[in-house]
Amino acid sequence: MHKSLQFILVGLAAMSGLTIAPTIAAAQDMELRIGPGGVGVYDRDRDRDRYDRYDRRRPRGCDPDDALDIARSEGLRRAQIVRMSPRSIVVQGMTRRGPERMVFANRRGCPEI
Repeated sequence: MHKSLQFILVGLAAMSGLTIAPTIAAAQDMELRIGPGGVGVYDRDRDRDRYDRYDRRRPRGCDPDDALDIARSEGLRRAQIVRMSPRSIVVQGMTRRGPERMVFANRRGCPEI
């Protein structure tokens, strides 16, 4: 009787340990993968870092569509981009007073010059 009770307790402890192990691994953002190369540990945070690096590589200049949107919100009608250089974007359009021109710096956020 004592041996069978001991066997049952060891079995229950082993089963509860197996159910707790995946929740601990999920909390650490680590996965154990089995594939053609064998068994390996996969870190989910590594992918986030890779995508962050990708975002840093894209140009950080002013988007021409953003410059047009800002010009339209300032009251420029029929706004169009007249000139674009590495340093500035020139948008031309009409206001109540007549033709008007706005110059934006070619930086993130399109600040007006």
